Amino acid sequence: MTSLLTNSAAMVALATLADINNNLATTNNRVSTGLRIAQASDSAAYWAIATTTRSDNGALSTVKDALAIGAATMDVTYEGLESVRENLQEMKQLLVAARQPGVDRGNVQTQIAGLITDMQNKAGASVINEQNFLEVTTGGTFNATKSVVASFERAAGGAVSVSTIDLNITDVYLIDTNADAGILDEDRTVGGTTTSILNIDISALTDSAADLTTLDETIGIVDAALVDVISASNSVGVVQARIESQMSFVDALMDANDRAVGALVDANMEEESTKLRALQTQQQLAVQSLAIANSSAQNVLALFG
Repeated sequence: MTSLLTNSAAMVALATLADINNNLATTNNRVSTGLRIAQASDSAAYWAIATTTRSDNGALSTVKDALAIGAATMDVTYEGLESVRENLQEMKQLLVAARQPGVDRGNVQTQIAGLITDMQNKAGASVINEQNFLEVTTGGTFNATKSVVASFERAAGGAVSVSTIDLNITDVYLIDTNADAGILDEDRTVGGTTTSILNIDISALTDSAADLTTLDETIGIVDAALVDVISASNSVGVVQARIESQMSFVDALMDANDRAVGALVDANMEEESTKLRALQTQQQLAVQSLAIANSSAQNVLALFG
């Protein structure tokens, strides 16, 4: 039945066209943004997961920066220790040479004094980001635990935490300006000789049996300090390796998070492109169908011609 008041065919065609236009707008938006889920209304659950993961990746990016600073600090500390180790090795060799009877120990002491000054300068210059782990002042607010931010973690329940890589510098620092408790400035005793590395002076020693014994004991003091510096370098080296490993892990974790977010919200561009062309064709056909439905009322006039 044809009605002049109600055009059912036009109503169906109009509803179909509206639905196609809505789908076409959605597809156009996905093609233009590259996102299948661009806002919470597209999928509240997936959008929330993706947004949280992006936020976590931002925190991990900051962790990477902290690890880079920590790595640089440890590098400076390690290089300072290695340089001082070489100085101590040279001092040990000079003392062994001074053990030879007839050697001018005053000249040897001049060389040792130069090494002592050099080690003090290196300890004081091992600074980066206003941090110096080789020359410290204990007491007061001194904290022997030096921490490097290593990770940002989100537990299953949503709680977040920050982990650190720690270095206890109690056995690492060379000079303690407050208590003379560093590797170089602490008093050491071997046999009957007590002195710190910074206070070694053999200029007055002779070839007497007692003085030669003192010289032997001084060599033992330097050797003990050398062992401590080697141990300190090992402690710093372990932290360096952990930082390097953590930097690689954080990079991999951020990449994995990016892939996860992409899997959740990114649009499949091949699929969306195909869908866009199909919807454009459907839109054209729906417009034609609506035009045909609207023209049906005109056909009624032919019945009265």
